[in-house]
Amino acid sequence: MGNNHSDTELPHLHPHSSAIVDCGLYVNGVREPGHWHYPEALAAARRRPNSFVWLGLHEPKEEEFANIASVFDLHELPVEDAIKAFQRPKIERYGEMVFAVLRTTRYIEHTELTEFSEVVETGSVMLFVGEQFVITVRHGAPAALHSVRQDLEDKPELMPQGPWSVAHAIYDRVVDSYVDCANAVELDIDALEESVFGRQGQGRIQRIYQLKRELVEFRRAVVPLQRPLQAIVGGRLPEVPKEIRRYFRDVNDHLTRTVEQIQSFDELLNSILQARLAQVSVEQNNDMRKIAAWAGIAAVWTSIAGIYGMNFDFMPEKHWRYGYPGVLLVCLIASIALYRFFRKSGWL
Repeated sequence: MGNNHSDTELPHLHPHSSAIVDCGLYVNGVREPGHWHYPEALAAARRRPNSFVWLGLHEPKEEEFANIASVFDLHELPVEDAIKAFQRPKIERYGEMVFAVLRTTRYIEHTELTEFSEVVETGSVMLFVGEQFVITVRHGAPAALHSVRQDLEDKPELMPQGPWSVAHAIYDRVVDSYVDCANAVELDIDALEESVFGRQGQGRIQRIYQLKRELVEFRRAVVPLQRPLQAIVGGRLPEVPKEIRRYFRDVNDHLTRTVEQIQSFDELLNSILQARLAQVSVEQNNDMRKIAAWAGIAAVWTSIAGIYGMNFDFMPEKHWRYGYPGVLLVCLIASIALYRFFRKSGWL
């Protein structure tokens, strides 16, 4: 019997539990053929040595998850957390079971960064890791685990290590997505930097703030994962096999580099923002000087017109035939002289 676990066929496989993505029984690292319902799969895993159940769920409702929690004897506190999306990354032990939360990320492609662009989309994955089972609960689009399951089944070197081999594969895939997302965000920052420091020297400040907001969301997903991973690598979870712990060290190294990269992004964006604010201040200064220069030129005409508008009988050249053209000529010459002066001084 084939083992097709595509998401599109799930409603037919699990008509009464739409949250179930897939359920597999693994013995000695190899998936048993056929479609398994989780109570039967767990019972079979308890009868056979070196076997475990991997149950995958997607955004389960409280009612749907209640029976699963009862069958697997899950603690009520992590069950409550698993129903709620976007928990903070953490790892906790409840008796013989470990509950872990990861935030997932995905870079959203866009032709141009604007003040409304969504750059990073986040989701979450929760893990219930027991001696003979691992339950994955995912929320949001950037958390699909079908490819992780397929890779593990195609390359089952670590699968005999038990449920923690699945946990490692998920951590590894999530951290790899952080690396990919960070590299894509770096390209956006480079483009933003070019728009600010290029010859044109222009870039909307709103674009910088939008990218900073997206970077904050990205940092909230990545940085808190350091402590849970260090707990695994540091041996504070004896349930994790030593062989798997070695692989977790590599994941932790990738995470550390990504965290350092995000911190450098934040510093660079602050520098870009300060530079753009300085440019705006200079541009406003230049605009004010231009306005003041043109106001000075207009003041010549205004002052002379104001004097002749007093309607006194004895005014300079009032009864001279060429008085009016003469006054206009004086205003024009004064304006040209002021214009050349302001141009020379850099105000115009």
